[in-house]
Amino acid sequence: MSDDIDVVWISSSHVLQRFDQPLLQYLSQYMNMDQWEYHHQKDEGSSIDEAVDLMYEFLAHYSHPIHLAGHGAGGAIALTFARRYPQKVRSLVLLAVASQPASTWHIHYYLQRKFFTMSREQVLASCVRHLFGEQPHNTTKKLMAILSRDLEQSPLLHSLFKLIELPEGGVNMPIMVCGSKNDPIVNSLALKGWLKEFKSEDNLWECPKGYHFFHYFYPQQVCEQMLSFWRPDHLQSMLTSQLISQNLTN
Repeated sequence: MSDDIDVVWISSSHVLQRFDQPLLQYLSQYMNMDQWEYHHQKDEGSSIDEAVDLMYEFLAHYSHPIHLAGHGAGGAIALTFARRYPQKVRSLVLLAVASQPASTWHIHYYLQRKFFTMSREQVLASCVRHLFGEQPHNTTKKLMAILSRDLEQSPLLHSLFKLIELPEGGVNMPIMVCGSKNDPIVNSLALKGWLKEFKSEDNLWECPKGYHFFHYFYPQQVCEQMLSFWRPDHLQSMLTSQLISQNLTN
């Protein structure tokens, strides 16, 4: 039931969702999880606004504010939703989301295509190294195919002709921003741009390594950090529920 859900994980595309699964498996041991995935048909338009509207329809049946979390473009969707519908969001956890939320790996791809004499395949291979580190040849080819499909599925309308930006700034609810110290896409400087927007309850954490998909390589460590961020609020909710139950039985 929707009233039992604590956290909703936001995914920006079907092909990248596989990299979220190790973390979600850890989190589901401690929190009641649900997932929302953005997708659109080939003949349909795609945009961050459309993603937020579809997400609102999905979350309409939740009677209480929830914790939202997402990685990369999925985090950008969650952030945009939280700003637009703050009454629906209890807290926000963003993984590999820069202080300029549209600065995803897609920009890295298009900039290389624009300024270097490299083929699409060469740029995709370069992106694999930046996103995942050095990989065996067969693994690199598979990852290139995944990234190529994500370029088609992303709601962020980057292209060779135009790179978009999203509004910068903070949010009303508590926020945690996570990244990796060796992520060349969303580096420490891009992460620390959030600090000027932070409130006293907000948090920034960097995984020692793991590149852009650090939550795939180190799911347990990321899970522990997220749980630590949620725990005070989660424990308070549990205590409130217990008190209500006790009062009803007395």
